Amino acid sequence: MNAVFSNRRDAGRRLAQQLTSYFNHPQAIVLGLSRGGVPVAYEIAKVLHLPLDVCLVKKIGLPDAPEKTVGAIAEDALVHDYSGKITIIDENITQKSVLELAQIQAIAARVKADLRWRECCYRHYRPLLKIAGSVVIIVDDGIATGLTMHAAITALQRHQPQKLILAVPVAPEETLQQFETLTDDITCLITPQSLGAVGFWYEDFDRVSDRQVCDLLSRETRLVLSH
Repeated sequence: MNAVFSNRRDAGRRLAQQLTSYFNHPQAIVLGLSRGGVPVAYEIAKVLHLPLDVCLVKKIGLPDAPEKTVGAIAEDALVHDYSGKITIIDENITQKSVLELAQIQAIAARVKADLRWRECCYRHYRPLLKIAGSVVIIVDDGIATGLTMHAAITALQRHQPQKLILAVPVAPEETLQQFETLTDDITCLITPQSLGAVGFWYEDFDRVSDRQVCDLLSRETRLVLSH
């Protein structure tokens, strides 16, 4: 399989070309899913001259196979009355793996602790951009199971955005269909019948570090007009 995107920056620039109707939009913001979605989102925000922020979500993996995703959790900051309910679980996988509720809760607790640490690391004293009434472009570097994106969208919907736009470089058509009723619009560049893995579609798919995320979030993406 030949890679389609050079790297996440390339994917972000190509997505931005499909989102030009939001250029310098006064109500639009761009949110990148942590961590791999942030470099893609940064390029979109920079090209479209829009504010950038991170949407903190994290996968829940199996105890004996962490790479196997069974669910996802969205960050506390997205929901003011958060009580751990923005947790999306794939019940088919948990049943096949014979996971008990107590095991899932224990894994989820560790994931939540990691999200709280990242929230402090990424945000410092910088509050989350206002979601209510905004046109939110939610971005990731690709979608496989859709669990993390589902958790993010579920949390964002609590804030009643004006519109919710899903933008990803690559995702299976079948996976995207689950978001058709949850979002106002979807932009996806490639919809393969067989995804394989998101990384297969990139020449460079190196892991994104926390330092890289912080660096991108600190950069200015909005257009500064000279008088």
